[in-house]
Amino acid sequence: MFKFLKGVVGGSGTGLKDLPYNIGDPYPSSWGSWSHFRGTSKDDGSPVSIFALSSSNAQDGHLAAGRNGVKRLRTVRHPNILSFLHSTEIETHDGSATKVTIYIVTEPVMPLSEKIKELGLKGTQRDEYFALGLHQIAKAVSFLNNDCKLVHGNVCLASVVVTPTLDWKLHAFDVLSEFDGSNESASGPMLQYEWLVGTQYKPMELVKTDWVAIRKSPSWAIDSWGLGCLIYELFSGTKLGKTEELRNIGCIPKSLLPDYQRLLSSMPSRRLNTSKLLENGEYFQNKLVDTIHFMEILNLKDSIEKDTFFRKLPNLAEQLPREIVLKKLLPLLASALEFGSAAAPALTALLKMGSWLSAEDFSVKVLPTIVKLFASNDRAIRVALLQHIDQFGESLSGQIVDEQVFPHVSTGFSDTSPFLRELTLKSMLVLAPKLSQRTISGSLLKYLSKLQVDEEPAIRTNTTILLGNIANYLNEGTRKRVLINAFTVRALRDAFPPARGAGIVALCATSSYYDDAEIATRILPNVVVLTIDQDSEVRSKAFQAVEQFLQILKQNYEKTNAGDTTASAGISSVPGNSGLIGWAMSSLTLKGKPSEQAPLSASVSAPSLASTASDASTAMETPSVKLSHARSNSDFTDQPAPPSPTSTDGWGDIENGINEDHDSQKEGWGDLEPLEEPKPSPALANIQAAQKRPFSQPASQSSRLPVQATTSRPKATTVKATKTEDDDLWGSIAAPMPGATSRALNAKRAGQDDDDDPWAAIAAPLPTTRAKPFTAGRGRAAKPAAPKLGAQRINRTSSGY
Repeated sequence: MFKFLKGVVGGSGTGLKDLPYNIGDPYPSSWGSWSHFRGTSKDDGSPVSIFALSSSNAQDGHLAAGRNGVKRLRTVRHPNILSFLHSTEIETHDGSATKVTIYIVTEPVMPLSEKIKELGLKGTQRDEYFALGLHQIAKAVSFLNNDCKLVHGNVCLASVVVTPTLDWKLHAFDVLSEFDGSNESASGPMLQYEWLVGTQYKPMELVKTDWVAIRKSPSWAIDSWGLGCLIYELFSGTKLGKTEELRNIGCIPKSLLPDYQRLLSSMPSRRLNTSKLLENGEYFQNKLVDTIHFMEILNLKDSIEKDTFFRKLPNLAEQLPREIVLKKLLPLLASALEFGSAAAPALTALLKMGSWLSAEDFSVKVLPTIVKLFASNDRAIRVALLQHIDQFGESLSGQIVDEQVFPHVSTGFSDTSPFLRELTLKSMLVLAPKLSQRTISGSLLKYLSKLQVDEEPAIRTNTTILLGNIANYLNEGTRKRVLINAFTVRALRDAFPPARGAGIVALCATSSYYDDAEIATRILPNVVVLTIDQDSEVRSKAFQAVEQFLQILKQNYEKTNAGDTTASAGISSVPGNSGLIGWAMSSLTLKGKPSEQAPLSASVSAPSLASTASDASTAMETPSVKLSHARSNSDFTDQPAPPSPTSTDGWGDIENGINEDHDSQKEGWGDLEPLEEPKPSPALANIQAAQKRPFSQPASQSSRLPVQATTSRPKATTVKATKTEDDDLWGSIAAPMPGATSRALNAKRAGQDDDDDPWAAIAAPLPTTRAKPFTAGRGRAAKPAAPKLGAQRINRTSSGY
């Protein structure tokens, strides 16, 4: 451990084994006497770059300059200067010869000349990328000259390297030295290792080693000349051979030519300061530079500027070099979204750029950011994710969806915004196939049960459609418990015509899951009723569904008679769930804007269901906009109100544990037999029997009969005195109001005996006081009133008892 720390701090070590990095293949070019290798970390395998400088002479000046470069690179930090990671110096002995090698480990980079060949950019895109790179190098040189009062001494093409994100970095600090122009007494060389620099890169005063003139010159004079050499090598595409070649200005862009000439002025005092070069708006202000610069200072922008920028970014990205967008702009955008500095429209740009990646790169560079965004509390981000889930949903693994995505998405089922509830519902078409059976049965179906009685008719309709589309992902037991109850008890009795139509289409699409008994006793009786529905589209679908299910029964009957016992019940030549049902058109809005969501799936592709699905989408997408007027349309009020389920367990045990305080109407798809021939309750049967037989009792007994009958009735069931006699008679057997909880008609109340008391069901409530008896000889003589059934209003005197 001590040797390792000594190598990090002091730049020395005892062997290559002390270097915690693996050395890979070399690059074909590098600056000076250094060799540039690819490398990886021994700890985590992350890529690095390794620079090596070797000499068999311990007193070699190259080694001294190399040690100076290591020291300078370690201490100088800037975004556009190569990042230092580690260094060590190793001595190896080969007989009597000793070899010394200096290693510098940095962030992964490659020589600029190699990267330019690899990108192969041409025309405007090449010029825009060169402008971006020159802008970065000019900032690094300006930092050294103006802020640190340092002179690099050898700015050229070889001293620039490129990161994986295509950023240009300045390195080769072997010649780097302080500028001591203020020291008038100094007479020696200011750049101790200037002999390492090629003559073609030296300004005239440096060629003459006129240190007096150099010290009187500005601190940027030498490096401004070097920056001019870099510009020439970039646009000429060749390495500078001699100084005279710098006069060939045919390859230099016209917008950059004046600054290029000032950088190469023969008089050091007139050379352009690199900080002034950055102010050249005509050359450096292009789409690529402006876009990258905006992303780099995103935190300083206000919300309006961000929103405007990100809305333009998808179209702008198509005009920029594709390689630069994917390697530079995409990581910046993903980081901005992940840390909250980017607005919701940025997600559209991220997904568009991600579509240009391979599936493997998309999973590595884009998906991790998207998964983290699902935990965001920003409603705009959540809406954007759900609106574009079809673009990345297939790339999500089942484990990620089940453990990281669905828990956050499911909060949208109970959101106060109908628009977000509907988007959450539609997203399940993509996510449900990746959910485990435990999550589907334990969570998803509970939420769908609630949405099928949602206040928004479009959501109720689309819930039914979703159930039909995900039926094949349910296990057999869940399908038996859920589908028929959801489609018949709920959907076919909905007051919204498209919801009833969706129920019929869903039954047809899932016909292969029902046996003959279910079709004959539970499905057909419910569907046949809709053949006289008030809505023509619903009637049309009902007739088609009746024909389809009768055909299934007929085919199964023929197979049975033919002795084909291998045919499975409920499966016919008429395909059932062979395609997806289209969404209903949504009328829900977000912040007053209509939803622009297109249907996530096409109509049913099976031939027998093509017309059914087409009719379903027609009923849900008619220009009359039934969805948007679901609450105000008077036609809906004429529809029979859906009866309240008598079961409070939903489809079974899956409904327990969520919203237990809701009434039985909203607690699930109970196991009902909705359209069986209704039988009169015992109370009503007794009343009918009592009406057919004579009834006579003493007046004293009959006057007590209602009191005796009502003493065992709960207080909550008492009938108000303001109701008419007819209301009292039918109140106990009337159909429940929509959305109200009704009790079973055959449920007996505590202490009530219907056989002994046939009128108990319509008895008047128990009087709160007793009538004061009349005493003989008091007041006027009057005949006692004839006794009546039920409680009586008694006119009492103020004297009381």
